Amino acid sequence: MLASTAALADKKSDTLKMAYDQAPESVDPYYNNVRIGVIITANVWDTLLFRDPMTNEYKGQLAKSWKQVDDRTLEFELRQGVKFHNGEEFDADSVVYTLTFVADPKNKAVTQQNVNWIERVEKLDKYKVRIVSKTTFPGAKEYLSTTAVMHPAKYYKEVGPSGMNAKPVGTGPYKVVEYVPGKSILLEKNADYFKDSPKTQPKIGKVLIRFIPDRQTQVAEVISGGVDFIMHVPQDQAEKLKAMPSVQVQSGNTMRIVFMQMNIQDGTPAPQLKDVRVRKAIAHAIDRQAIIKNIVGQGSVLLNTICTPSQTGCTDEGATVFKYDPALSKKLLAEAGFPNGFDIDIVAYRERQQTEAIMNYLQAVGIKPKLNFMQYAAMREMIRANKASLTHQTWASNLVNDVSASTPVYFGFGSDDITRDAEVKALLDKGDHTVDTAARKEHYKQALNIIADKAYAIPLWSLPVYYVAGKDVSFKTYPDELVRFWEMGWK
Repeated sequence: MLASTAALADKKSDTLKMAYDQAPESVDPYYNNVRIGVIITANVWDTLLFRDPMTNEYKGQLAKSWKQVDDRTLEFELRQGVKFHNGEEFDADSVVYTLTFVADPKNKAVTQQNVNWIERVEKLDKYKVRIVSKTTFPGAKEYLSTTAVMHPAKYYKEVGPSGMNAKPVGTGPYKVVEYVPGKSILLEKNADYFKDSPKTQPKIGKVLIRFIPDRQTQVAEVISGGVDFIMHVPQDQAEKLKAMPSVQVQSGNTMRIVFMQMNIQDGTPAPQLKDVRVRKAIAHAIDRQAIIKNIVGQGSVLLNTICTPSQTGCTDEGATVFKYDPALSKKLLAEAGFPNGFDIDIVAYRERQQTEAIMNYLQAVGIKPKLNFMQYAAMREMIRANKASLTHQTWASNLVNDVSASTPVYFGFGSDDITRDAEVKALLDKGDHTVDTAARKEHYKQALNIIADKAYAIPLWSLPVYYVAGKDVSFKTYPDELVRFWEMGWK
């Protein structure tokens, strides 16, 4: 009765309450890459283009039309009459200032890979701009339809990223009305959202997102009616919750890939990882199929290369496959000089059950891992400071369905690359900047095969997501793992 009453009360107040385990390090989209930040971004901000998540067709969002002037230049005719949440007008200045600022390395955008392809942005008139890439970049429209959101030029110039984090301002279907860092963020329907947007007009009046690190607490909250919507629920709990009449459970596979990074840089805390036999031993020690079946969940796909299978350019053709073989794992460890295994640290930030299963398999061959479980931003900085050994990692490419948003992030000599193979980087660079589809795929294929053959990282599986919501919530799941509040409603 309590659960039913709570759910009805939320529906009556027209406030959807969501819980999430990670807090964004910044609400400014260019200074965050935690999933909840990506979700907030899509609901509060808009991009020049919009990619339909089902058909992959590009449509005009803040741009009403566009054309490819040459291999490096896109020209956009902008919508007129669009207002930011603070009343500032959207125009060419918004595009020029936003993209010029975040593409400048000195401004240290966290998501540099999303904008570092931009050479310059030119204002042609108040409602027309050109975006010129540094070299030929076939993924440009993909980034401009997913991650490259627009800020109000005057406001952003005044307050910068810290001010945008404190008081976020976009043009999207929802606006931020209250933000308590690390605790919660309250969104309110933008009643003036422009009618020509391919995003629908928002239905629910308010969305309250609470940051609750403990998954068990989240589940208890959704059962009691304290929250209406949670995601990334472990498979075993989700299956049990299906029997409860007060909630609904939906699931589906996503673009998010799971893999293990292995630090082989100079100064690595685990020099054992420099030996390819040790890396291969770790790969052979893990029964990926068993973990998928028993823990990861329905819809998950086994991966053999570090990219999302649906992404343009992703392939596992010809890649070395590491099958579960603990005897071979022990043999390789002995050959490398570690017949009794060794101690090693492993860092992770989510899917703890999966991490612990991986650790159990490693212990079975003599490798004794010690877990350091933390928030994503802290884990990322630990990796970048060369202080992490093994990392249980996930990546969803910030919605971008192109290999340039996945593999090069970890193998393109950026701040998250702890392998730094020059041959791999050169091949990825060619793939990123080749227009011909077949040639592009071949470059990526060669890079992915080297990564697999040298066991620089261990591809594990794609990550399905289980969503649990109150029975009165109407929602749809998508492979890009994006919660579209503007589509949600009450039954």
